[in-house]
Amino acid sequence: MESIMLTDSELISLYLSGDESALKNLILRHERKIFTYILSSVKNKELAEDLFQDTFVKVINTLRLGKYKDEGHFVQWVMRIANNLKIDYFRRSQHLPMYSNDDFNVLDNIGIEEASIEQKIIQEQIYKDARDLVQHLPQEQRQVLEMRIYHDLSFKEIAEKTNVSINTALGRMHYAIANLRKLMEEKHVVLS
Repeated sequence: MESIMLTDSELISLYLSGDESALKNLILRHERKIFTYILSSVKNKELAEDLFQDTFVKVINTLRLGKYKDEGHFVQWVMRIANNLKIDYFRRSQHLPMYSNDDFNVLDNIGIEEASIEQKIIQEQIYKDARDLVQHLPQEQRQVLEMRIYHDLSFKEIAEKTNVSINTALGRMHYAIANLRKLMEEKHVVLS
């Protein structure tokens, strides 16, 4: 059966039953609309590519974890993910706390930037635990994760530096995250 004839829900079911090409067809079906939506907001092609790829990493993770509730609105769901990632990016880039509550009280935020010594020690320990776990990943996964997280490279740049396709770089990142979760569960590490 050709993927053109299949609904998004059917492609998702096929993907979850092990058919990787179903996911590829799903992405190809909607990539133009989603990418254009992101690009129209951020006005930067490279940033739009990164957000697009991050969106589908999140989509893949959610699908694999069985957390997607199929209500026949796959594209709208993906657009919400893209929008949330876009908002998160702008929040991080402006380094400003964002408040959605109209009951904002400046007194609630006094000292928000000053962490106690105990909080700093805990945070340092969390970072050390995370770095230690990363060292247990297979080399290819560790390389992609470090390039993305520590060096803030786009998946396109990672693909070029490692001489692989963007999909391979995305896949390695996905497996790195999945393996980190397993390692955290095995070692009972809580990163928060």
